[in-house]
Amino acid sequence: MAKTDTRTVASLLREYGHRTALRGDNPYRTKAYLRAADSLAALSQPLDRIIAAGALIRIPGIGNAIADIVRKLYETGTHPRLEKLRDEVPAGVMELFTVPGLRPDKILKLHQALGVNSLAELEAAAKADRIRPVKGLGASLQTKILQNLPIARSGETQLHLHKAAALLEHAIMSVKQEHPEFSRVEIAGDFRRGCELVTDLALVAMGKKRTAIEQSTLTLVVTDKKHFGASLLEATGSAAHLEQLKMYATERGFALKPDGLYRGRKLIAAATEEEIYEALDLQFIEPELREGRDEIERAASQQLPPLVRDGDLHGILHSHTTASDGTETLEAMAEATRKRGFEYFGVADHSQSAHYAGGLTLQEITEQHRDADRLNTKYGGKFRVLKGIEADILADGSLDYPDHVLKQFDFVVASVHSRFKLPKKEQTERIIEAIANPLTTIIGHMTGRQLLRRPGYDLDVAKVLRACAKYGVAIEINAHPWRLDLDWRWHQQALDYGCIFSINPDAHSIRELDHMHWGVEMARKGGVPRTRVLNALTLAALLAHLSKRKSGSKTGGKRRSPARKAVARGPSS
Repeated sequence: MAKTDTRTVASLLREYGHRTALRGDNPYRTKAYLRAADSLAALSQPLDRIIAAGALIRIPGIGNAIADIVRKLYETGTHPRLEKLRDEVPAGVMELFTVPGLRPDKILKLHQALGVNSLAELEAAAKADRIRPVKGLGASLQTKILQNLPIARSGETQLHLHKAAALLEHAIMSVKQEHPEFSRVEIAGDFRRGCELVTDLALVAMGKKRTAIEQSTLTLVVTDKKHFGASLLEATGSAAHLEQLKMYATERGFALKPDGLYRGRKLIAAATEEEIYEALDLQFIEPELREGRDEIERAASQQLPPLVRDGDLHGILHSHTTASDGTETLEAMAEATRKRGFEYFGVADHSQSAHYAGGLTLQEITEQHRDADRLNTKYGGKFRVLKGIEADILADGSLDYPDHVLKQFDFVVASVHSRFKLPKKEQTERIIEAIANPLTTIIGHMTGRQLLRRPGYDLDVAKVLRACAKYGVAIEINAHPWRLDLDWRWHQQALDYGCIFSINPDAHSIRELDHMHWGVEMARKGGVPRTRVLNALTLAALLAHLSKRKSGSKTGGKRRSPARKAVARGPSS
């Protein structure tokens, strides 16, 4: 009997996990099945070799129990318990798991109460208003389903950056173990380009011969040293960038091929990407910019800016603690930030209207500021805890404390957490009103999107960007991999208007502080230089900037000197 291929085993294990969720099994066990399925999907070597070597439990997320299930799925294409579970719910119901926000209990209810057995039937039921009257489902779920069905159809093969990173890390480790002769292994594909969602997992390895191996969802390109740069360029993409680059080369008497840049039959450049761009008289184009927009034209005129890097950031703004909905104390978060080499930690817990997130009362603000003062005394000027707040933008555009309270903070992140369904004009005016408040420092996660979960609210983004430039309010690049908001496609327009950015982790735990890297990736993809990033300022420069803004707010008007002038001079080293 033919064995089951890796892709199918991963799919079967994912189905197994989803079906156990419908049974109401332990949700942690279900998540373990799904994590293991993701790991299988990213394997760089054949599953039969791994099983033969007894190495299944070396795969991230696979312990002895799951390894037994995987072996059975591989050997027979099914599993006894999976067959029993299949008797309970039709196969089409599994499609409903792709709809963001649709929990297993709701999926089961839709099936049992309305006979919904596929995405098509789900859409029909929602459009026919059949979901709203059902007890336990209701109008809000019906609205959410209609809103998220397009996301389900577009996101079936997409991964969030942090998940793709974990899979690629494991793939690299597997490739190196399987092929010790490879002297170099690099990530390519849309992950290397910093795309907010990853569809193609790709690696390029340096060996003695050139070939391409596609294993499950991973593509492994093997090339030699002479052609490594050309292979990396080709495997990185994007298709639009490569097509434009080939046309640009042809117009100048070259031919760009997958194995290098030629003039006639002579290979001109192939060993590195740098030498290929240089041979074409182009400024080196960073992978994040290779999307077929205007990057080649700008590179030809040497107009690409040096992009912001992780090491350019001097501090963190917008993080949460146990005072609201975080999992760590202020001291623990500050200390973790200091140990990561930053100069300052800006706490920005939720404000009072965010009852669901433990928003701070006036008394809790006083207590937190007292703790911050104590920590700053302890650090003796070598590190600084900045007193901030994530103030809800209320329906009328006002902020969630009176001015005399807001003035107690070093900075204010103004964010929308409610009334997502306001009409476009009202939502836009609401946010601009908050931006015009002299006490607003940063506008948080501007569009409110959550990738593969919900779209952003209806908003005139360009109008909001112009307001940020006018009032000197920094635009947050929210680094949480579920958000990555503001979308990088708006960054260049924001730069053209004169806006500045603030790259923030929106961390609710110590581990999430490291989300900063994804924010940097989004800034790079949007073409943002460090000179336009607020927290690329040193502590001294940032304190001067914040002090100037606060003194400007005391005039009582809504006019203020644009902060971008201070940032545009560039952060000092």
